[in-house]
Amino acid sequence: MVRVIMHGCNGKMGQVISGLIANDNDVKLVAGVDAWDDGHNPYPVYKNIADCDVEADCVIDFSVAAAVDGLLEYCVEKKLSCVLCTTGLSEEQLAKVDAAAKNVAILRSANMSLGINLLMKLLQDAAGVLAEAGFDIEIVEKHHNLKLDAPSGTALALADSVNEKLDGAYTYVYDRSSRRQQRPLKEIGISAVRGGTIVGDHDVIFAGADEVLTFSHTAYSKAIFGKGAVQAAKFLAGKAAGMYNMSDVINVK
Repeated sequence: MVRVIMHGCNGKMGQVISGLIANDNDVKLVAGVDAWDDGHNPYPVYKNIADCDVEADCVIDFSVAAAVDGLLEYCVEKKLSCVLCTTGLSEEQLAKVDAAAKNVAILRSANMSLGINLLMKLLQDAAGVLAEAGFDIEIVEKHHNLKLDAPSGTALALADSVNEKLDGAYTYVYDRSSRRQQRPLKEIGISAVRGGTIVGDHDVIFAGADEVLTFSHTAYSKAIFGKGAVQAAKFLAGKAAGMYNMSDVINVK
């Protein structure tokens, strides 16, 4: 049984994960941390993680960047592994994450979805064959109309996965409206669509002469990220100090 503290327990993802763990016999949510609480959770909630005195094995974090420094200090002090899902960390904070990983196991990933991380592996296999054969590579991502950033971090992670296989030889282009020229071969086009309540769609297109191969991933709810985080917490149980990501979780499947 993996005992988990949910850091950011009353946020949307915190509540999703609380529900998932409630139905998982291999994980137990023993405490939560959040700036506000109305007492509805079936576990104790602390306003600051430094005040949490509950025995645990791992922290799952879906909070805010400002809370991450205290979280890392707590995990190192208590020797707890951490699934770090909060985004928007500064370079200074990322350095602190690396330093903490020398003392405890930390898993950090651009996207917690098991499907997206499996897709990254499949894309590398495809890129190794199709890029050499002259296929053009394009990524189209779609999200809801409230999303502020474009392209999505996941789209960039997919592009990076492909480019890693291709020794970083490809450049990224986000808008072709200002140029009038033939498409360069070693280019990955990344397009963003924003509208409605789309949770997240990503298509990676390999377009060759007379044939097109498309890899697609569709997220129907944010629960997929919660499921990945819970799987990551299970994976970290008993792991040595170090930095891990979701590709490590996929590799043990």
